[in-house]
Amino acid sequence: MNALPLWLDVLLALLVGVGTAFALVGSWGLAKLSDFYKRLHGPTKATTLGVGCVLVASALWFSFSRGSPSLHEFLITLFLFLTAPVSAHLLVKAALKLGPREQMPPPAPPPAPPR
Repeated sequence: MNALPLWLDVLLALLVGVGTAFALVGSWGLAKLSDFYKRLHGPTKATTLGVGCVLVASALWFSFSRGSPSLHEFLITLFLFLTAPVSAHLLVKAALKLGPREQMPPPAPPPAPPR
């Protein structure tokens, strides 16, 4: 196995670090935000960008280590970036059809810690 240049190692580490941070923030937003419309932004914005960064890092690593382009990850990234906004749009349209009376209430706040 060939050793990768330092600049590529740093770039890959940054992409994976940024990607996991965005995925974590998106997942946290999905779990903690109060309303369906707010919760939708977590997976469609931050998590999509996070997974995209990790996939780009994977594509770069395989491309440089093999010496030939690795298109599998780029195709997965393209599919993700095309389908996430469409699915979010369809979910919002379905939620708007339900109307405010039939939507789920926001989650209850956590109980106060004992003193």
